[in-house]
Amino acid sequence: MDLLNNLLSILKTIQFRDVIDILAIALIIFGLFRLIRETRAVQLLKGLLLLLLVYILSSIFDLVMLSTLLRAFFEASVVIIVVIFQPEIRKALEQVGRNKNWSKYIRIFSRYGKSDDWEKAVEKSIIDAADTSVLFSRSRTGALLVFERETMLSDIAATGTIVDATTSVALFGNIFFNKAPLHDGASIIRDGKLFAAGCILPLTDNKNVDINLGTRHRAALGISEQSDAVVLVVSEETGVISLAIEGQLYRDFTRDKLVKRLKELLLDEFDEDEGRNRRFGRGRKKQ
Repeated sequence: MDLLNNLLSILKTIQFRDVIDILAIALIIFGLFRLIRETRAVQLLKGLLLLLLVYILSSIFDLVMLSTLLRAFFEASVVIIVVIFQPEIRKALEQVGRNKNWSKYIRIFSRYGKSDDWEKAVEKSIIDAADTSVLFSRSRTGALLVFERETMLSDIAATGTIVDATTSVALFGNIFFNKAPLHDGASIIRDGKLFAAGCILPLTDNKNVDINLGTRHRAALGISEQSDAVVLVVSEETGVISLAIEGQLYRDFTRDKLVKRLKELLLDEFDEDEGRNRRFGRGRKKQ
């Protein structure tokens, strides 16, 4: 009865903001478990829990040296957890930053500052990329074009050569010519202009990727996992034209389908009759 009375007295002191606080912490913990459940971090978490159990037992049995050592370890646990779970924490923050529910509103406001010249430049870069892809597909010339969106890729561009030139089929042809010094890297297109060439992209960490895919496709998937970029790939072996979007590879594009898809992803569709009916990332089904 005393225990029940104590519990009731505690419940009476709980306010609405306390409930919100508890739910917020519960959601964060749930999200963390969802994030790490299929990663190597699960094993690290098990190790930390085992150390916590050892610490509790050492305190119960008065093992002074062991408990003191583990206490010092757990006092620095915040820094240790950040170091150990750095990849998972970074992935979680990137997912939050790319949340579809509110990132589209950021895109809407960011487009208001763009001029008609910007839209024409982006459209021209799409046409040039599509025409180049068709030529490369016929000649079995490998190519990797990264269309930058909201996530800035200046750190990736720094690994290559800054070009900052208007796009054209001839320019792409010179860059990806198999004896050109920049042909092995990726080219980054920013605001409709060829910003950089010969860039090195991170490879995908996905272990379930088709084993027949080469380094070029794995690099395309890698940068699409770490950013919201749209990546155009032309296979050197098969000539197949593909797009990597959000860690997924969509293959077998024709020129017309490629132009349509890139316009959907890179340009805002504006319908005056429907009152600025914009589509962001619509039509993500496999082509």
